[in-house]
Amino acid sequence: MMEYHLLAIFFAVLTDFIIGDPPKWPHPVKWIGSGISVLEKLLNQGKSRKSKGLLMVLLISTAAFLASIFLVWMCYLIHPGIGIAAEAIIISTTIAQKGLKQAALEVYVPLKSGNMAEARRKLSYIVGRDTENLNEEEVVRGTVETVAENISDGVTAPLFWGIIGGAPFAIVYRAINTCDSMVGYKNEKYQDFGWASARLDDVVNWIPSRLTSYIILLGNKPACLTRWEALRILFRDAKRHPSPNSGWLEAAIASLLGVQLGGVNYYKGVISNRAKMGEPIVRLEEAHIIKTNRILTRTTILFLLFIAMGGLLFELAKTWF
Repeated sequence: MMEYHLLAIFFAVLTDFIIGDPPKWPHPVKWIGSGISVLEKLLNQGKSRKSKGLLMVLLISTAAFLASIFLVWMCYLIHPGIGIAAEAIIISTTIAQKGLKQAALEVYVPLKSGNMAEARRKLSYIVGRDTENLNEEEVVRGTVETVAENISDGVTAPLFWGIIGGAPFAIVYRAINTCDSMVGYKNEKYQDFGWASARLDDVVNWIPSRLTSYIILLGNKPACLTRWEALRILFRDAKRHPSPNSGWLEAAIASLLGVQLGGVNYYKGVISNRAKMGEPIVRLEEAHIIKTNRILTRTTILFLLFIAMGGLLFELAKTWF
């Protein structure tokens, strides 16, 4: 089955590169989001909200797993080629390489033309921070940070779980990640209810985020530093981030670009001081958005090659033993 997973992942990535996620097409993540909304309204009240939040994420993940494994199983019964195609389609819905790049470009285009108001507005679609008063450098920082954080969440982590367990594991990852993105906030409403979703998301991203950060540095030449210096910055700064995983991606990108990420953000007028990542060797400018998108593309391809090699070695080891 490993070779089937590899083929499915290859076609899934190819599909995402070509067509991405057309907004009007049916999408499993939309269905998952609808299920989360319904359960959140039913369960996020009264006592034992942590337990209810755990129940929600388990129900959503189990439903996604059972639906996908049944569909994939039925398709493989008909023909292996149909099974691979079904897995490829499902896995392609869990990754968002093209969509992530496009979101960054939608900030870059008005920024390059000097339309700061439009650039701030487009940035507000992809970040939670206040954007109304950001200058050019801060708009670039917000865009670069968003792409960096989502290289694992939106691309490599679902591929990692896809090679281990095919489409069912990839869709379970996406279900957990969607739960976290919808309820995993440290505010009064979700502090307890979203706790399980946030913790599970940390667990399923732990290995992919670190593996991705190493591949980022391996596959891309640092602009201002040696690779050893970039690696030193990665290990120095990654753990400063409030997220146990996002810091690895931000620190890797910052060290490659020779810029400093993190700093002061505002959320609904409330100040938030984020740890700084990287060294401010050069000033953040609009070109860094394009450079970050290129890093995303190269990292996706290299990660695909990495897991392909791992899968083939696994199959050879099974044959030998």
